[in-house]
Amino acid sequence: MTQPKKIGDISFWYADIGLPKTRRKALGGDTTVDVAIIGAGYTGLWSAYYLKKADPSLNILVIEKEFAGFGASGRNGGWLSGGFAWSHVRYAADKGEGPVRQMVQAMNGTVAEVIRVAAEEGIDADILPTDELMVATNPAQLDRLKAEVAHRRHWGEDQRTFGIGAEEARARVNVPGILGGMIVTDVARVQPAKLVRGLADVVERMGVQIVEGTTVTEFSAGQVKTDCGTVKARFILRATEGFTATLPGHEREWLPLNSAQIATQPLPQHVWDEIGWQRHEIFGDFNNAYCYCQRTREGRITVGARGVPYRYGSKLDNSGAPDGETIRRLTEILHTHFPMTRDFAIDHAWCGVIGVPRDWCTTVGLDPATGIGWAGGYVGVGVSTSNLSGRTLADLVLNRDTELARLPWVNRKVRAWEPEPFRWLGVHSMYSLLRIADGREARLGIPPSRFAKFGNWLTGRH
Repeated sequence: MTQPKKIGDISFWYADIGLPKTRRKALGGDTTVDVAIIGAGYTGLWSAYYLKKADPSLNILVIEKEFAGFGASGRNGGWLSGGFAWSHVRYAADKGEGPVRQMVQAMNGTVAEVIRVAAEEGIDADILPTDELMVATNPAQLDRLKAEVAHRRHWGEDQRTFGIGAEEARARVNVPGILGGMIVTDVARVQPAKLVRGLADVVERMGVQIVEGTTVTEFSAGQVKTDCGTVKARFILRATEGFTATLPGHEREWLPLNSAQIATQPLPQHVWDEIGWQRHEIFGDFNNAYCYCQRTREGRITVGARGVPYRYGSKLDNSGAPDGETIRRLTEILHTHFPMTRDFAIDHAWCGVIGVPRDWCTTVGLDPATGIGWAGGYVGVGVSTSNLSGRTLADLVLNRDTELARLPWVNRKVRAWEPEPFRWLGVHSMYSLLRIADGREARLGIPPSRFAKFGNWLTGRH
């Protein structure tokens, strides 16, 4: 395996645009605001955007430990999918099928909303409307593909989701062994760091204050304590996603699941002539331990997957640096799906964390008694979900009785993850079983493996 030219440094997306040359000022001491938001990623910034749009008089402060877009918002796969990646059945058990279908439609609408705001506010984030293409390369994957198409269509995505045959899928992206594909329309590819940095600039121009280099040490009703002073606020919104486990008292709320990516060097035209991929679809497969890929603006391939999925004690990475085994697995996926890339260098490898609730279902909410709100646990689809949660948090803070404020994810309570070593054992066992299942399915051509079903059951994934 060729060693990537660069490892870590937050992400390739920042190598593309450059890390911030200067940082915003830290909090300058004690202060009082209307709304304090912890975390300057997509969730916090979208919340600030819609709050300020609705009520320009609000005094809003966004508090960031590193710099705006340091976390998952600047490291993700750039899938603006509008997809519903959680258990429809679990939400329906609480609220019924109708409200879940409304949430599906609300999620689908986030793609157009992000594109609209980016155009209106002048955010250049390489946004390219396209399709999502998920492929199957063995019989078990094809079974999952057909089930997923039927499932999505049942829950209201029948106008945007359909299956295609092997020939049509291969004509789009030439991957060895394709047996079929799933198309989801009305999605987009984005450059995630450009989007989050642009959004931070927009809300700042609107009058929202962002402080960086400011660590939250504790928060409770009415106040946020930091290493630079105390903030008093009527409303406090926690928008820390996978970094939530770093906050005192929240270590077991959302598990920080590691996800990593690699980016190739720009590929020459003769390679693209062989691969195809002319529509720049966001691309993945139906492995149990699936991957997610994009063709970038300048003709690279990025490949993402879970790699080594979880660090003991909910520990985080060091500025986006993945381990060697994760890089090896990502490179193997790249060369399996795109063997014509074997002679070309890997320019960058990086990683980050996504927030995973115990039932793998995202939530957004606000406690009116304390004024403390939250959003996250996106399980890997935060680019679009964060927009919906930002709009929803704005409605909840402003006490507006809207359709968004009544969706089934609002104020949904989820139990905490188990203490260590049980959550480490559970997550690593799950992904070991998923990889065993994928290996057996690929080698033997068998139906979906029971190893995967048991692995998912271990952690409540399905």
